[in-house]
Amino acid sequence: MSSRHRLPVAILAGGLATRLRPVTETVPKVLLEVAGKPFLEHQLARLREQGVEDVVLCVGFLGEAIRDRYGNGREHGVRITYSFDGPKLLGTGGAIRNALPLLGEAFFVMYGDSYLRIDFAEVEDAFRRLAKPGLMTLFHNRDLWDVSNVRYANGTIQRYDKKLRDPEMQHIDYGLSVFKSEVFAAYPPDTVLDLAQVMRSLVDRGEMAGFEARERFYEIGSPEGWRELDQFLTNDVSQKQETR
Repeated sequence: MSSRHRLPVAILAGGLATRLRPVTETVPKVLLEVAGKPFLEHQLARLREQGVEDVVLCVGFLGEAIRDRYGNGREHGVRITYSFDGPKLLGTGGAIRNALPLLGEAFFVMYGDSYLRIDFAEVEDAFRRLAKPGLMTLFHNRDLWDVSNVRYANGTIQRYDKKLRDPEMQHIDYGLSVFKSEVFAAYPPDTVLDLAQVMRSLVDRGEMAGFEARERFYEIGSPEGWRELDQFLTNDVSQKQETR
């Protein structure tokens, strides 16, 4: 797949991963082993398959361990740069604000615990076509994989709230977004900021486009999700080996 038009990807990998303690007290979540190798390697392989060349890892707690292991990313077919929170954790939105000098005019954002089977080219094309400052990918979740938090109808995101939900919320934030840098540049540097707050503000102003994903998401943010993805990717590797 050509990477001629692919935007850089910011991966949010600076959290404390409290739901996975005690193991994440000494190992950053992206380095947890999944199907025989660190989770980040699965993410990087997916991004490389999707034509992504530039990855910015937004790191904080134990971020040096990630940088020491993956360096500039050359061995994994991508270019990796690092944006460190500094002396205080900035939150998911603040980390992106801090990384703007590395990201250019527009970029993807994904979480460091998400494994997403989605076509990045389709998402990027939709972002350019719909011409809004932000784009959120969505999945018709119906509370199945996690609590739904988006009201989406007729191609429009009508409401987004991760805390106060209503019965009409049948979709969930899928975990991949696209933004123009101006969205985060509007906030002061070193701001402690949650990404959900930024996204909700865009939705409320009618400035967030939507793109519906067709396949479910996987994650390692919880012990259950970690086990499920490990089994899924282990089976996937086995099936590929059998077909060779």
